[in-house]
Amino acid sequence: MASSPMLIGLTTFLLLTASALFDQAESKVAPGPKPAPLNLTGILEKGGQYGTFLRLLRETQVGEQIESQLNNSFNGLTIFVPTDNAFSNLKAGTLNSLTTQEQVSLVLYHVLPRYYSPTTFETTSNPVNTQASGRSGVYTVNITSTSNQVNVSTGVNETPINTNLYLEFPLAVFSVDKVLLPAELFGAKPPASSPSPAATPVKPKKSAPAADGPSASADTAPSAATRKGRSVERVLLLGIGLACVGSLL
Repeated sequence: MASSPMLIGLTTFLLLTASALFDQAESKVAPGPKPAPLNLTGILEKGGQYGTFLRLLRETQVGEQIESQLNNSFNGLTIFVPTDNAFSNLKAGTLNSLTTQEQVSLVLYHVLPRYYSPTTFETTSNPVNTQASGRSGVYTVNITSTSNQVNVSTGVNETPINTNLYLEFPLAVFSVDKVLLPAELFGAKPPASSPSPAATPVKPKKSAPAADGPSASADTAPSAATRKGRSVERVLLLGIGLACVGSLL
């Protein structure tokens, strides 16, 4: 019975010593490094064939906007990156014909405001919003997929989604072989309405020239004086006839 307090004290001592040693060891463990911020520029430079898109990211300052979103986003981003060959295949002067704001819209048209993996593309609903917008609202694309291929369509052109350059939430970067051309910038423009033809003034009809002589009706119709003379002649002839009959009687 006398040994019980000694055992209790020894157990308590061992527990306190173990706890102190554990706390000391834990304090010596260095905290893990914070994840480095995502660097879209570095990803594209590593790819080696995206120089034109990189230049547009810098000139439009969309690159800074994207990296800021990436490091403060809950939904992530998906970016379609055209190759340098894709830009070379554009009609000469296409980029230079765009205003600064239109170039910004073109770059943002290649950015989707959430993270999409190849599997997510298979179940997404169309149309899919992009980061670009204009007077008509948000610019959209359509995503279609088959058993082994995913395509992105703009209404102007269509291209398969090829190699993924980066695929880890919150960023997905896919290489594409064509520059995505939004219909709002590159679609067929409605024909300009032609001005209505000017009304042709109506010329007044020329009246027929008045005849110099009496009209035909005047020539054929007897005048009132003529009719009166003929009546008098009839009365005289009738009187003469009655007188002759009376002398005979």
